Amino acid sequence: MIDPQVEAAAKLIRAGELVAFPTETVYGVGANALDVTAVDRIYEAKGRPRTSPLIVHVASIAMARELVKEWPDRASLLAERFWPGPLTLVLPKSDRVPDRVTAGLDTVGIRMPDHPVALDLIRESGVPIAAPSANRFSELSPTTAAHAREALASSVAMVLDAGPTQVGIESTVLSLAGPEAVLLRPGMISQAQIEEVIGPVHVFPAARPEAAHASPGMHRKHYSPRTPLVMVTDGVLPEGRVAYLWFQTPALAAGGCQMPLEPHAYAARLYRVLHELDSQGFDCIAVERPPLGMMWAGITDRLERAAHS
Repeated sequence: MIDPQVEAAAKLIRAGELVAFPTETVYGVGANALDVTAVDRIYEAKGRPRTSPLIVHVASIAMARELVKEWPDRASLLAERFWPGPLTLVLPKSDRVPDRVTAGLDTVGIRMPDHPVALDLIRESGVPIAAPSANRFSELSPTTAAHAREALASSVAMVLDAGPTQVGIESTVLSLAGPEAVLLRPGMISQAQIEEVIGPVHVFPAARPEAAHASPGMHRKHYSPRTPLVMVTDGVLPEGRVAYLWFQTPALAAGGCQMPLEPHAYAARLYRVLHELDSQGFDCIAVERPPLGMMWAGITDRLERAAHS
């Protein structure tokens, strides 16, 4: 039986409204991906540049295949292994997908979220849902309904609250649009895990700021708290009233906490802690640089973009 809140949210999606809803990664702000006017509302609500494409969320592989011109064997293998889950596949789009969704590109990013509320919402809506994170563009992504309300309350018709998200950072994005598989955005499904399924994966170079980006999350400054964030090593902190997130090297600081040594636990906690510290008036937030390694690549990517000036 469908939750009445999900039923109401699906009705709003079908009517062209915006709904904030949970996924396993972060909360998204969703609209009917096939409705250009509704998609425009996402860009307006977020203040998002039109060069940044949207990820389309589906509830089945059949729905995904309706949105693309090609569904290669590699897509089947990856979907079988990682869907539902935090992996977005970029493929040549079908004519059903408006250019507005893809920033004018001939490819579309698609994923099946691993969250019962998100899947119920898509099924009940009967349409694929375009949904970037439910925040103002380049700011911290929301991992609770309260974060989404604070960021976009006046712009969305409804916020579906299903508690905190579990993964904590945005999905891995992998392009299968050409002969080579290309990692566009790292996440908590690592390059190594993908290579176990389909073989070698290449890493996309930095995007030009003025060009349409091959994936969301490729702007140099992104995922940023209002408080300046800096990356540090060896516990050497900037001057001033500093909050500090460390995992191995403690230091005297006005606030902050020790973060988990395990990457999945670290990712699940990161944005929530940054949201909390961002409201406390620190001069800056210092973060101990994570270790090297593919499992930390998504976390390091988010922190480096958050620290970009």
